[in-house]
Amino acid sequence: MSEQDASGTDDADEPAADDAADPSPDDEASAADTTADEWDSLDDVAEDGDGESGDATESFEAGEDLLDRVASTDDEQLANEIASLRMRVDSLESELETREDEAEELESKLARTKADFQNYKKRMKKRREEEKQRATEDLVERLLDVRDNLKRALEQDEDADIRDGIQATLRQFDEELQQENVESIEPEPGQDVDPQRHEVLLRVESDQPEGTIAEVHRPGYEMAEKVIRTAQVTVSEE
Repeated sequence: MSEQDASGTDDADEPAADDAADPSPDDEASAADTTADEWDSLDDVAEDGDGESGDATESFEAGEDLLDRVASTDDEQLANEIASLRMRVDSLESELETREDEAEELESKLARTKADFQNYKKRMKKRREEEKQRATEDLVERLLDVRDNLKRALEQDEDADIRDGIQATLRQFDEELQQENVESIEPEPGQDVDPQRHEVLLRVESDQPEGTIAEVHRPGYEMAEKVIRTAQVTVSEE
């Protein structure tokens, strides 16, 4: 091959190398379009979905704002701001630790209060039982005197008149019942029947109006406005 041919070949190849090194206007436009497409894609991601677009946009803008601040801040200012943020974090951690200690203390107080309340309930229950027992003992003690009087009446001679003694013992017994707020239920003939206080044994012919009490067969008793035994009665019918 001649020198001219070789030289011609080299000259023909050189423009191709220059073309590879320097991008054509079409390549530059394509690269610009690609960059624009990438930014558009990022914008689409930020705006994707109605429910999340606001949060994504705010986060993106916050990130851009932080980058702008970092870019416009010198090293000393940046170091001061970082130190300030660290102090703030330390303060928040200390405050959190304090709140956790307070929460533990409150939980401990609550547990102690619950325990104290349970112990209080147990003490009150025991006290009520003791008071009830003492009240029962006191009543029994007073009724023993009534029993002693009845027994003495029965120990009298057969010919002795014990009616007065029995009546005195009955009065004593009624007094003891009154001290316990016990009242007798003895309706008068002709009164209306009260199902809560009267127990109808049977219907009998009587001079009393029909459907009213004819006679009391056995008195009833109530204590503190509570019926503890109904009165047994007969009811008049024509």
